[in-house]
Amino acid sequence: MTTPDVLADPRSFYAARFVKATVGKLLIAAFRVRVIGQENVPATGAVLAGNHVSYADPALLWCIAPRQCHFMAKSELFEHGIIAWGLPRLWAFPVKRGQADRAAISAATELLKRGELVGIFPEGTRKKHDSMGEAQQGASFIAMRAGVPIVPVGIQGTERIKPKGSHFMRFPRVTIRYGEPVAFTDIDEAAGDRKRRMELMTTEVMRRISGLLADENNG
Repeated sequence: MTTPDVLADPRSFYAARFVKATVGKLLIAAFRVRVIGQENVPATGAVLAGNHVSYADPALLWCIAPRQCHFMAKSELFEHGIIAWGLPRLWAFPVKRGQADRAAISAATELLKRGELVGIFPEGTRKKHDSMGEAQQGASFIAMRAGVPIVPVGIQGTERIKPKGSHFMRFPRVTIRYGEPVAFTDIDEAAGDRKRRMELMTTEVMRRISGLLADENNG
């Protein structure tokens, strides 16, 4: 079943809304989530691009997003069990990692063109250290394809939820900062062809994410 078919099912819509209003609010309270700059999220489609250090990052970003936020999840999670049943009902859709997954790209593009939010972590996977990892260009490519901006997001505190070597989960305070959007049209056409402009867009998004994290460290 394709992503649009799942989202067209009102049971999926209401299930996600129910989880967000119950479990979502509990998570926000448990981690005392502080949200800064949410006014930077456009009223219509946008990619939310954040740093990624914890499994909690997509869950908390999903919980505090001002409207429906869809995430790509590795395709293996959609193969069996309750997770495979639940993910589409929580606005997630599969992506085959390590390759250009045309189905996932098309799904993300359609969702964005419909005015919804899609969360993408440009680093591609979790980083087990404080420094930013090398970014992939998927977020810039999808944003350019859909004609929407990228909103950089700095997530801080989730790295302390389950530190390396710890057997127990902790409940640190988490801060999520939204930065000003970056649009493909902001990148000067004189900079080169589309590929080069996507590279520059990715670099600018990562620079802004680093700046958001630095603001939290200094503030």
